[in-house]
Amino acid sequence: MDEKLSFFKDGVRLDGRRSDELRPIKIEVGVLARADGSCYMEMGDNRVIAAVYGPREVHPRHLQEVTRAIVRYRYNMASFSVEERKRPGPDRRSNEVSKVSREALEPVVLTSYFPKSVVDIFVEVLQADAGTRTAGINAASVALADAGIPMKSLISSCAAGKVDGEIVLDPMKIEDNLGEADVPIAMTPGGDITLLQMDGRLTKDELKRAVDLAKAGCRQIYEIQRKVLVDRYSHMEPEICDEAVAMAGEEI
Repeated sequence: MDEKLSFFKDGVRLDGRRSDELRPIKIEVGVLARADGSCYMEMGDNRVIAAVYGPREVHPRHLQEVTRAIVRYRYNMASFSVEERKRPGPDRRSNEVSKVSREALEPVVLTSYFPKSVVDIFVEVLQADAGTRTAGINAASVALADAGIPMKSLISSCAAGKVDGEIVLDPMKIEDNLGEADVPIAMTPGGDITLLQMDGRLTKDELKRAVDLAKAGCRQIYEIQRKVLVDRYSHMEPEICDEAVAMAGEEI
């Protein structure tokens, strides 16, 4: 780490946040007319769009599950999303992020409601600034609700990191690149964790503080997700509004 670079000044981070503050978040629902559900999300300088299609017929058919739907998740970073142009197409990292993100969302999807079908989730990163997997999961969760996919609850995702020996919430790019550890999680409103990863080294106590801080961040994000969905559907027919509010509410 560059010893000349200080990540804190008078207890405040380089972007003006305290150690327990999220980056600014903006969520828009229903941004794609041809998708069954969609969501655009800004999380700091991250720009992510998620689209959901389904339930629909599985192709090829030999992939069908007789008793449940399958969930597919494709994460992709656009070539122009990073400072140094990224080679187009999937790579090892995007395949790994796709896998863990699908596993984070699948437990809350009521797949038994639509056997022999598939729910496809596409997440495209338009601009990256650390934490794209968590932003993608958040956007995908809202897009699933927008598509009317039956779920037990929303999923919210956030990361904590270690910078200059201090645990911080929602690391930005320079903190992620030069920090000592990163712990992304995803969880239900009830606190059940569906994703937990760690990059770097933390003591047992540091890991506990990081997870607790990330969970607090997830709770804040959930409130934003829920409000956006309720606001979008509150002007519609009462039964549609009730269904949307239930989808964004506490766990079944």
